[in-house]
Amino acid sequence: MSNTRNFVLRDEEGNEHGVFTGKQPRQAALKAANRGAGTKSKPDVIRLRERGTKKVHVFKAWKDLVAAPKNRPEWMPEKISKPFVKKEKIEKIE
Repeated sequence: MSNTRNFVLRDEEGNEHGVFTGKQPRQAALKAANRGAGTKSKPDVIRLRERGTKKVHVFKAWKDLVAAPKNRPEWMPEKISKPFVKKEKIEKIE
């Protein structure tokens, strides 16, 4: 049985939109980072609230263009977008 958890994307005002799933908050943050437009010099801030809790996981996220793996399929381009995240803190909602 898989232990996937649901994380809701929040903005600075506290509005929630978009659900990302993963076994860990980092896995959900990587999925959210892949949709963002942050760069290493100017990363996006991703806030994910775990459903059923009052914890908000805060990450800095960006993506870079990297070379595709050597055993890539024919349809895959030579450069792919790879997400990166760094956990900043955990906030509690009152």
